[in-house]
Amino acid sequence: MAELGFPMIDADNHYYEVDDAFTRYLDPAFADRACHIRRADPARPGKVYIGESKVDYWSANPSDATGEPGALLEYMKHSKRPGATTGNAVTYGGVVDARDRPDFQDRSARLATMDAQGVEAAIMLPSTEIGVEWDLQRDPAVLAANLTAFNRWLEDDWGYGTDGRLFGVPMLNLSELAYATAELERVVSAGARIVHLKPGPVQGADGVSRSPADPYFDPFWARCAEAGVAVAFHLVHYGYTELYSTLWSEKGSLPHNHFSPLQRVTCMAERVMGDTLCALVTHNLFGRFPQLVVATIENGSEWVAPLLKKMDRAARMCGPTDWPFGDIGERPSNVFKRHVKVNPYPEEDHVSLARAIGAENVLGGSDFPHPEGLAEPTDLVHQLDGLADDEVRMILRDNTAALLGLGR
Repeated sequence: MAELGFPMIDADNHYYEVDDAFTRYLDPAFADRACHIRRADPARPGKVYIGESKVDYWSANPSDATGEPGALLEYMKHSKRPGATTGNAVTYGGVVDARDRPDFQDRSARLATMDAQGVEAAIMLPSTEIGVEWDLQRDPAVLAANLTAFNRWLEDDWGYGTDGRLFGVPMLNLSELAYATAELERVVSAGARIVHLKPGPVQGADGVSRSPADPYFDPFWARCAEAGVAVAFHLVHYGYTELYSTLWSEKGSLPHNHFSPLQRVTCMAERVMGDTLCALVTHNLFGRFPQLVVATIENGSEWVAPLLKKMDRAARMCGPTDWPFGDIGERPSNVFKRHVKVNPYPEEDHVSLARAIGAENVLGGSDFPHPEGLAEPTDLVHQLDGLADDEVRMILRDNTAALLGLGR
């Protein structure tokens, strides 16, 4: 564990869901369409289902079969094995059942781990849920029932930060606007400081695909702005592989959780998140709601500087009538820097990102306890060599504290 001289506030921590995360509070009318875990053999990892349909994004329930914290980084450093690092590679060093690790699923045990790690507070995000939301949104009623139940479980088991330490992030979805605004109001009333939306275009329950910055969604964004609630976009099953594969003759060509070279270029985090933030900026969301702050968490950061350059160049080529939702009136990169906070992957170049968008806009996150994250969150300081002491503190504490409305 690295010594910082101050307690860290981690922008990217995870829990592993317990089996009844979606079902504990589920409306009984949706019992046959619940997201749930099935185990044919208690000794083997379970499978994730929605009703009678297996969720193909997950080959096994992540809570039953994961890797040690930091396992993938160690694999990348030391393995000479060529080829893909998906699938079993994430369990380099051995398969871990989260049920055998109390701090993966229990808040009291996690707080003890955080004390030992030098972490004061953390944004807490899902593991299993990030792979099921795309499938849930195919039926807006099923989506609403399952996510509402999930968020109520989250309130129970992890909380929304009333203790000043564990800030669970309610999972919302804009596919059905009435549901999204109602659930937003409910979780804000329950104390949520930050909420989550799936990156990418919104596949509406009415059959229309829209930008999340379309004025159609302004009632949702207006409430976020009024409540001072930040919106996070975390890595999830984006659905881009389905959309792009249909367009490019690859639909059904690969099994779940595998990606072709074309899909890795067009469908992964950097593409989806870049598209989403470009839409938020150029579709004038922040012009309509200047108080809004959004954060991209665990979607990487190498795409940020090229995106800013491309948006600025595109803006210079557009006339006043070329902006679908109003001319933003300034460089898109300036809007981005005022309203967007970026959490890089732990292994990425944090210093270059800080130089590109300002250290005040970089969020330090360890991705603990996921295998692609850091085993010791404070070791992230080693990625900040070359920054001033106040910039290091911003990235590892103050910026996330401000996002959550905490004192520094």
